[in-house]
Amino acid sequence: MAADKLISSGGPWESVIGYSRATVAGEYVHVSGSTATVDGVLQQEGDAYGQTKVTLENVIASALAQVGYSLSDVVRSRIYLSNAEDMDAVGKAHGEIFGEIRPAATMLAGIKFINPKMLVEIEVDAWKRAN
Repeated sequence: MAADKLISSGGPWESVIGYSRATVAGEYVHVSGSTATVDGVLQQEGDAYGQTKVTLENVIASALAQVGYSLSDVVRSRIYLSNAEDMDAVGKAHGEIFGEIRPAATMLAGIKFINPKMLVEIEVDAWKRAN
């Protein structure tokens, strides 16, 4: 089991706003709202499906891996969409990754993001039993 700690992505907003990409609390890892931004550049512009895949497979998976967790350990996901019309595309991408894992999930639409080119933001909670 990972020790309680803070996980940083190195993004500039973490220190300004006062948050971590993820925090480890006992057997849980809580990953902050994450977008398809890699090295400061939004990926898959205009593609909600693509942004979902990048967010989950690159940004969130990377944060979890830093403390020995993976997407298979996710027990809850929260998905925020700017456009309700993207629900099917985002749901498809989410289902491709979590179809067998089946975490509890919430999807909300009509969110106004700081960067209007962002279509999706996702946060997750992961849990591992102590050995």
